[in-house]
Order: sequence, then C-alpha cells, then structure tokens
Amino acid sequence: MKGLQISVYKSGQDTPEKTISMPITSLHFAVTLLPKKIKSSLEREGIDLTRCSELTKEKDLKGTLIEIENPNEKLVIGIE
Repeated sequence: MKGLQISVYKSGQDTPEKTISMPITSLHFAVTLLPKKIKSSLEREGIDLTRCSELTKEKDLKGTLIEIENPNEKLVIGIE
C-alpha cells in the first residue's frame, strides 16, 4: 500500500525533526489527525493534501513529490 510521507527538517539538519506517514487510501481522513504545526506549514505553502488521494491511480509513482525550504525549516512530501 502506498503511503504519503511528510518530513520536517530544521534548517541545516540532515535528519528530520518530525516524520509523518499515512496511507494514501485514507488520506482524506488522516489529514484531520495531522499536528497543527504541520497543517499550518502546509497551508502557508498552499498545499492541500486531500487532493493527493488521486495519487493512488499512479502505479509506479514513488519518491519526493515536493521539497520546500525556507530559512527556518525544510518540508519534504513524498510517496513511499
């Protein structure tokens, strides 16, 4: 089963401060369980994870989808 992974790194760090994994098939529900800090980071960047459930149709999709970095943190969203 495919999973969506969100990793948050502090600036200059190679190891994520937080990593959240959730199955894409239940993404519409799992989004409601995200920590507020992660939700606000995604909202600031205009990312709507509920639309990512369409990724289940892509059979060979794997790896990083988007990487956003600012002076304080780096946000990486990918398919595992």
